[in-house]
Amino acid sequence: MSRVPMTVAGEAALRAELEQLKTKDRPKVIADIAEARAHGDLKENAEYHAAREQQGFIEGRIRELEYKLSLAQVIDVSKIPHTGKVIFGVTVSLVNLDTDEEVSYQIVGDDEADIKKQKISVNSPIARALIGKEEGDVTAVNTPAGMTEYEITRVTHTV
Repeated sequence: MSRVPMTVAGEAALRAELEQLKTKDRPKVIADIAEARAHGDLKENAEYHAAREQQGFIEGRIRELEYKLSLAQVIDVSKIPHTGKVIFGVTVSLVNLDTDEEVSYQIVGDDEADIKKQKISVNSPIARALIGKEEGDVTAVNTPAGMTEYEITRVTHTV
């Protein structure tokens, strides 16, 4: 499997979640299982079955996070010289040429994408249309509403 691009903040968030799962959530669910076992008959013990199910979710998420972090290629955009070119990790300010609406997006890895925080996946159609372009360029993006043209007004290297 190939490397997966990730910002410094994205890697830190995944590592924090992994730490939470390993140091707090896993021991708590183990204690819950032990307590439920003490109640007796496991066949009709809903607390036991719920705790075991939760343990399965936690262990699965731990494996998933460890796998993603093993493939991560962390890119610190603040250490890359600013050229005005759109690359992974930058924040791009755009103007919709049809509506004059201004928007800004940070181009991040798949796991970090959150449109409410103006973070879009590097694999999204708009990010793919922007990568490699420069400030002042106009690019067309195929959206559900049809082709939309955007002008790149600013590219910033933020952490």
